[in-house]
Amino acid sequence: MIVVMKHGATEAMIQKMVERVESLGLKAHVIVGTERTVIAAVGDDRDQGKESLETCEEVEQVVPILAPYKIASRETKPEPSIVRVRDLAMGGGNIGIIAGPCSVESEEQILLSAQQVKAAGATALRGGAFKPRTSPYAFQGLKELGLQYLAAARDATGLAIVTEVMTPQHVEMVAKYADVLQIGARNMQNYHLLQAVGEIRKPVLLKRGPSATMEEFLLAAEYILDQGNQEVILCERGVRTFETHTRFTLPLASVPYLHERTHLPVIIDPSHGTGIASLVPSMSAAAVAAGADGLIIEVHPDPKKALSDGKQSLTPEAFAATMATCRRVADALGYVLS
Repeated sequence: MIVVMKHGATEAMIQKMVERVESLGLKAHVIVGTERTVIAAVGDDRDQGKESLETCEEVEQVVPILAPYKIASRETKPEPSIVRVRDLAMGGGNIGIIAGPCSVESEEQILLSAQQVKAAGATALRGGAFKPRTSPYAFQGLKELGLQYLAAARDATGLAIVTEVMTPQHVEMVAKYADVLQIGARNMQNYHLLQAVGEIRKPVLLKRGPSATMEEFLLAAEYILDQGNQEVILCERGVRTFETHTRFTLPLASVPYLHERTHLPVIIDPSHGTGIASLVPSMSAAAVAAGADGLIIEVHPDPKKALSDGKQSLTPEAFAATMATCRRVADALGYVLS
């Protein structure tokens, strides 16, 4: 249920209602909107205690949430959520740009990458310290040393750091260095990991699994939101289909579809979505035109020498040109690209 508080409800009134909701055996999530505050009362029975809550004088109305994903739904929060960290902003007309190499390979490589993507206009640096690879013999990342290199690059450039966490045991360590915790596609339904990052008060970038439905994607986000972390970014990174001309099939219709159903920011990963560097600029511009709240793009100082995903990584020059194109598209549509 959504408990809609009356306009001008005080903090004391809101806390009193939270206690009332919890006394009914429901979990209360306070969501502050632009005009008024609502409390999402979540439990197995969405109508449990509805009548008793409606009688409270500080309550305007109590509305059942029809979507299976309660807190992520636009029924709960009609206006778009904006996730901000350092100079990165996503949602509500803000387009955030995250760029950098697939893997942190050395301190020199990640620092150079940070300087190059910042010069082109990115406000966040991506780079994997822990790398889930299909082959156990492929490069697995520098682990905590890679995190330290990322932090050093942030100190030098001011860019926010976005990096993947793979296990609940690593959440605390990664959160010590990162500004945004990324949940990779392979871990979208790792529910223990989702709950662990939900307990950390840092933004989470959640990638869609390659075979996940939209409902499964949003319910995965719900696991994070249900733990109290309201800063979740959804990332469409392509799905598996019968096609083989690209690494995955990148459905840009995901952007408007998700915007109709959730208040969470939606970004696109054109690098994994295509797997081909030459296709990334066009798909980036198309994603901005479709209304994406951000892009996460792989950029490497020398893609031919990359230890992972070189074929889908842009050169710094190609990234700068892509940014220029995306900025023109964003300007035409009245968005702010950062």
